[in-house]
Amino acid sequence: MLAAHDVRLQFGGRTLFDDVNLKFTPGNCYGIIGANGAGKSTFLKILSGEISPTSGKIEISPGERLAVLKQNHFAYEEEEVLRTVILGHAKLVEIMKEKDALYAKEDFSDADGERTAELEGLFAEMNGWEAEANAASLLAGLGIKEDLHSKKMKELTGGEKVKVLLAQALFGKPEILLLDEPTNDLDLKAIQWLENFIMDQQDTTVLVVSHDRHFLNKVCTHICDIDFSKIKLYVGNYDFWYKSSQLAQRMMSDQNKKVEEKMKELKEFIQRFSANASKSSQATSRKKMLDKLTLEDIQPSSRKYPYVGFRADREAGDQLLRVEGLTVSLEGEKIINNVSFTIKKGQKVVFLAKSEVVTSALFKVLMGELTPDAGKVEWGITTTRAYLPNDNSEFFKDSSLDLINWLRQYSKDQTETFLRGFLGRMLFSGEEALKKCNVLSGGEKVRCMLSKMMLSGSNVLVMDNPTNHLDLETITAVNEGLIDFKGTLLFTSHDHEFIQTIANRVISIEGKGVRDEECTYDHFLGLE
Repeated sequence: MLAAHDVRLQFGGRTLFDDVNLKFTPGNCYGIIGANGAGKSTFLKILSGEISPTSGKIEISPGERLAVLKQNHFAYEEEEVLRTVILGHAKLVEIMKEKDALYAKEDFSDADGERTAELEGLFAEMNGWEAEANAASLLAGLGIKEDLHSKKMKELTGGEKVKVLLAQALFGKPEILLLDEPTNDLDLKAIQWLENFIMDQQDTTVLVVSHDRHFLNKVCTHICDIDFSKIKLYVGNYDFWYKSSQLAQRMMSDQNKKVEEKMKELKEFIQRFSANASKSSQATSRKKMLDKLTLEDIQPSSRKYPYVGFRADREAGDQLLRVEGLTVSLEGEKIINNVSFTIKKGQKVVFLAKSEVVTSALFKVLMGELTPDAGKVEWGITTTRAYLPNDNSEFFKDSSLDLINWLRQYSKDQTETFLRGFLGRMLFSGEEALKKCNVLSGGEKVRCMLSKMMLSGSNVLVMDNPTNHLDLETITAVNEGLIDFKGTLLFTSHDHEFIQTIANRVISIEGKGVRDEECTYDHFLGLE
């Protein structure tokens, strides 16, 4: 059991959260959500003991082990991969070291023998004999091949290091598991494996911060919302929290609606979600808890959602895009080999590949930024195209431009009133609109690029990982904006929910060719 008692955290004159009293129990997974800067990662650090609260205390049941997903990817550079995983269980490692030191002694005494026997007993209790096999199993599940297990961490790629550190946190069945953005840099197969792993942990208390809505919906039994400097606990997954919050907003804005009508809407809403929740093997008691909810239990959120809406100035013709025999090499390695496909008007196509390098290269070829080794790309003459690259740094190099003048470059309406209004809808209001474009965060840059695309009036959108760097609120807004878009969309993403709710066609570029299906993403994965 993990609990926060009267926890308060203040930085300078700002109170991040106050009067936090929460109890986290085994068998449940708690999603920690909140706007950027609300303190999600900071709260995990308080729970882990890395940061001390201004007041209050954290309680952990005696004897329970807490494991944390490490964020320093260079902390174990000289360690072998398999040993790095085992280092996640500090107590086990201490016992192994002491045991080895005793066995290495030349003057082995009776007292040493007694201590060795005691250590062997503890070692067995902690499944020490299976440690290497268990570590290898975790690595395999996350896609780290066996030939990498004996290599040093410094020999791995950044993405591989992330997976090893995740395996380290999961190793040894900790009673309490704190995961900050565990799906970052994971491929879709590894994310699915992690979802199943967490759902199988019946005796573990899991707390997770993530921007992946599908992941939160899949694994979470509860949501902890950091808002109004408070942390409120809700039963249910992310979708339940989001839709209930939206319902509360509507109820508050309609003061004339009778309480009885509100309660009827609430009951119908809960019944729909209770039915879904009861299907989850991890949440057998969730339906009963949802049934007990009252109108007062559901509160509106202070979150601000940007407006994202794409409108084409003209409709494209039927002849949209034809790609024939496309072959692309980078640094002497062939990454796309003889790929052909035709895109029809109105299709929303997600492109998948084992490496982001492949999809990024494909989009650069389609947009004329990269010359292929062979093949041809033919766009219809009625198409107008807007592009969101994976790396947008080239657009923000001019340190003299504030956001108003940056956006003015791409707008037909040059008036400051229009530009400020447009930026305001993208959450750059007041003084925010005067920020210099070269000091923006990753998420702010993506919001600017989305503004540029919306102003273009294009009937074809090409988007390379559009959810990268975005918070949940902006991801939700982009998701809804692309669902409503009437034109053609070519995109790639790691966000399961994003793909499933938008794409009506999946093109997977694989080693021996292309797998191309007009279907939903879940159907493509064999999940429906």
